[in-house]
Amino acid sequence: MSEKILVTRSSMPSFEEYAEMIKPLWESHWLTNMGQLHKEFEKSLKEYLGVDGISLMVNGHMSLEMALTAMKLPEGSEVITTPFTFISTTHAIVRNGFKPVFCDIKMSDYTIDENKMEALVTEKTAAILPVHVYGQICAVDQIRQIADKYNLKVIYDAAHAFGVTCDGKGVGCFGDASTFSFHATKVFHSIEGGAVTFHNPDLYRTLYNLKNFGIRSEEVVAEVGANAKMNEFSAAMGICNLRHIEQEIAKRRKVVEKYRELLRGQEGIRLLDEQEGVKSNYAYFPILIDETRFPKTRNQVYTELREQNIFARKYFYPLTSDQACFRNRYRDVDLTNARYVSDRILVLPLYADLELENVEKIVECILR
Repeated sequence: MSEKILVTRSSMPSFEEYAEMIKPLWESHWLTNMGQLHKEFEKSLKEYLGVDGISLMVNGHMSLEMALTAMKLPEGSEVITTPFTFISTTHAIVRNGFKPVFCDIKMSDYTIDENKMEALVTEKTAAILPVHVYGQICAVDQIRQIADKYNLKVIYDAAHAFGVTCDGKGVGCFGDASTFSFHATKVFHSIEGGAVTFHNPDLYRTLYNLKNFGIRSEEVVAEVGANAKMNEFSAAMGICNLRHIEQEIAKRRKVVEKYRELLRGQEGIRLLDEQEGVKSNYAYFPILIDETRFPKTRNQVYTELREQNIFARKYFYPLTSDQACFRNRYRDVDLTNARYVSDRILVLPLYADLELENVEKIVECILR
């Protein structure tokens, strides 16, 4: 195949729509520091996500770091989390001075296994940080029950779950906070960006301080903070893309349905089931390749697809717990399911404008 098919491609509004949105910036010269577009974007997102409170950030990682900091957990706290996630999740815990405690995942949906979570709680445990993986939603009710029992904070990494609802409720409504990434590769993006959603109205002021150096006025710095503000150009892109998000998700759904049609029942290839009561955003299309029942291993399929200019991704491999920066510190932790999935998972190309005929070519290459 001569044309490169990447694992994802950013959706964008028309040039004219974006240019019209940013035109006033040449009049105001207000490019950052919570300007008019920032305020408009924040308001629109709050309505779309159906959340009580929201704070925009420069990116998804800082959203997670700031959310953890805002919880004011005791120094040296343990945070129960999943190893089957992007490295940002684990880094946010470590960079806050907390210890990640890794819990295995479920084979049914690759999210953290709530049935193995309670055994990991110690006197140092202060929070749970689950991840909605590929838009698959964690067992939010059971996690809340465990958190309530042990008085733990719950911060969800919802980077994969923008626009997802569970029993009609927006995914940003769960836990003490949820964090989103608006990176250019996501279903919804603002070039770079992120947000924290929450219930407690006091968190808005706390997060504002944290993302703006703790500055409250020209002469008052109320607390130690960072610089995690979203700029006006990103806010403008977010406003434009939010206008088209439902159409984008509908396009992605057609791609996913075509993949399912062509791969359903294929020996040695496992697809994730759709979750009951969950409205998906069709963020990713992962397949698990069982080398005992399929002629090739995941790595062989990955390599041969690249030779055909099809760029799938081993997402997530290795596990965050097994990355070089942790120097085998967690190698003895029982993460049987997570390691099994990590060694066999392959995320196929998926974006709104992916032609269905190219989906057919991708599947043909895999099956061939």
